[in-house]
Amino acid sequence: MAHHVTLIPEWAEQDLVLITWPNATMDWAYMLPEIESCYIELAHAILEWEDLLVLARDPERVRTLLMTKPLRHELFVMEMDTNDTWCRDYAPLSLSVRDEAGTERPMIVDFTFNAWGLKFPAHKDNLVSRALFLSRSFIAEMGYTNALSLTFEGGGIESDGQGTLLTTASVLFEPNRNAGLSEEALQGYLREVLGADRLIVLEHGALEGDDTDGHIDTLARFLSPTQIAYVGCTDGNDPHYQALGRMRGELEELRTAEGEPYELIELPLPPAIYDEEGERLPATYANFLFVNGALLVPIYNVETDELALETLRQALPDRTIVPVYCRPLVKQHGSLHCATMQFPRGFMNKGKWRE
Repeated sequence: MAHHVTLIPEWAEQDLVLITWPNATMDWAYMLPEIESCYIELAHAILEWEDLLVLARDPERVRTLLMTKPLRHELFVMEMDTNDTWCRDYAPLSLSVRDEAGTERPMIVDFTFNAWGLKFPAHKDNLVSRALFLSRSFIAEMGYTNALSLTFEGGGIESDGQGTLLTTASVLFEPNRNAGLSEEALQGYLREVLGADRLIVLEHGALEGDDTDGHIDTLARFLSPTQIAYVGCTDGNDPHYQALGRMRGELEELRTAEGEPYELIELPLPPAIYDEEGERLPATYANFLFVNGALLVPIYNVETDELALETLRQALPDRTIVPVYCRPLVKQHGSLHCATMQFPRGFMNKGKWRE
């Protein structure tokens, strides 16, 4: 029987957002108080708009830290050990599968996660999607797609919800992820698993200090099926100027499935932020998160913050634009979207955690 698969877009109504709590076994150990305060702010920002599920090594500690004030939505905490906090890249992606009778059912897809091409340990992170599924965290009729023969990350893909996906060549064809598969085979398999009619692969664009090899969620994001927000660079002396300029040229050439140009919304590149070793960190405003009724946007306490927020306010007038301070997050080379994974309405079995 023919099935039609869609990678649900991030602006769809959500059940909850998932985050993984930092602990002393992670790369965060040297700055744990600073990153925990960042996660407390992030968690409370999400809880203003919808429910939150936290994966944590020490659930009681998380409850203690977050229950310091009344919460507008429900907090769920689940005990799970992970290598790191970047759940965007190891939590499952959410699909909708429609059969010939028109019946839709939810499905999650589990790719292999190998820490962005074997850069770090990932043996615990790679088990999270299966552990969530087997724990009855999802509703009873949930389907599970085993795509473990493909190494891929949630931060590497964008969906317009209408059959068009956006990714980057630097991630999809990176040799430590899927060696031995031709570029054609890789694209075909990804399109098949995620149900895409079109897979757009950007050839240009990357941020210094980005361990992911150029995840699309740091560079260019669908705001709707016709709008793409992207990182621009206006400073000719900035090392990103050429690559981001070429990326903008690629985006200008793109057409929707109907043949129309996209409405392109340029987000500023934050001024350079460096770590203690003098390495530039991959701060980006494109790493925002849709929640019900709002858009959470990473800010870094730099002069471009307000321009980024105002640009997104104008692009999404029906959503509240909420700034979330993420400078501590970029010290480990990620930001707000990288640290979160949303689950659409009708996916999660919340009764399981209330038992």
